[in-house]
Amino acid sequence: MRPAITEQEGTGTVWRQMLLFFFPIFLGTVFQQMYSMVDAAVLGRFVGKEALAAVGGSDAEVINLLVGFFVGLSSGAGVLVSQYFGARHREPLRSAVYTGILLSVVCGAFLMIAGQFVAPMILRAIHTPGDIFQYAVDYLRIYFLCMIPALIYNMGAGILRAVGDSRRPLYYLIVCCAVNIVLDLALVFPLGTQGTALATCASQVVCAVLVLRALLRSQEDYRLQLRPAAYSGMQLRQMLRIGLPAGLQSSMYSFANVFLQSAINKLGTDSVAAWAAFRKVDSIYWPIAGALGITVMTFVGQNFGARQYDRLKQTVRTGLALDVLVTVVFSALALALRGPLIALFNDDPEVLRIGRQLALIFGATYILYPITEIYSSAMRGVGDSLLPSLMTVFGICGLRLAYLFLVVNRDASNVKIALSYPLTWGVTSLMFLIYYHRGRWLTRHIRN
Repeated sequence: MRPAITEQEGTGTVWRQMLLFFFPIFLGTVFQQMYSMVDAAVLGRFVGKEALAAVGGSDAEVINLLVGFFVGLSSGAGVLVSQYFGARHREPLRSAVYTGILLSVVCGAFLMIAGQFVAPMILRAIHTPGDIFQYAVDYLRIYFLCMIPALIYNMGAGILRAVGDSRRPLYYLIVCCAVNIVLDLALVFPLGTQGTALATCASQVVCAVLVLRALLRSQEDYRLQLRPAAYSGMQLRQMLRIGLPAGLQSSMYSFANVFLQSAINKLGTDSVAAWAAFRKVDSIYWPIAGALGITVMTFVGQNFGARQYDRLKQTVRTGLALDVLVTVVFSALALALRGPLIALFNDDPEVLRIGRQLALIFGATYILYPITEIYSSAMRGVGDSLLPSLMTVFGICGLRLAYLFLVVNRDASNVKIALSYPLTWGVTSLMFLIYYHRGRWLTRHIRN
């Protein structure tokens, strides 16, 4: 099966090709988010707000902290694959695919073991309320058992997207989401939070099998060949050089959010449940923004490999315009429907009040973020990942932690915690705006 869309040839209308590539990723991320949304809705409605608070609050931050680093790390493989594909380098491409999959297996095995011991420790450290602690531990211990298939899917889907095939990852996610929903409803009543964790694990296994099958059976240059000789230490170092800053950036995001979650936990179960419910609404936006980032990174990587620098810049402009449009539409919907959306997960009056308040703040300020997403993705596409990651770590994570300690800790409230997000988005986007237009990031990599 040939890739659905590719910038390899350097022809065609950029915005049309980007949209054709973006929409399968967008739909795929929506289905991927339905995993956690279904878990949250089933738990919040059928088990109670305590279970919703555990899985959607503290658990979500622990998962993001431990898993986010390795997902960011894997982005280095995607960049390398897209550049080899754009330059038509067949043997290095095949080697990069094998090395990337091997990296995901090793990282998954580490997380599977570490999660069993580290996750409960983090839950205690962030002051998880006692009435939700056991729910949180039960879910996490099962969830981390399936880290190998989870990371294999993320890596494999990233490889397929890097060569222009964004459709098959979508099809696989549709199948897996259906598996998750059916198993959620079947297992939540007898097993509670453990049942939703088992359902998620089963769906991740299905995703991994499907993506491995596609790579192994492909007749294209990116076919996965399971032979040790395909491993490349040099390519692994390149993947780590590109992906490590992204992984650290993701970890710092999560590290800052863990401290914020600790502040939320101190406000009580109603606040934790409200944030958990709102985050399920919020989680619709970030995959869309992320899908546009993946699209820009892939097209920039392929155009950079093919030395199509004008189309590279046009890709960035188009990606930013699309991201702004999507952000405006989502913000309007989130503001207009904030009450019914929060009620999908729990109808407790105090949970609804706090959730609507959060949706109002975030819905009015999402527009501050698109520059960070698009410009950082473009820079990563040409292999410039260190300085953009440092800017993000300082602008979003560092400032957010400073705000937490200087403002929130003095007199914590849900509104003060929520305001830390738009403040740091705005500062980081300003830094990226300056660096993109003044930093000569593209010229430096062309010379190298």
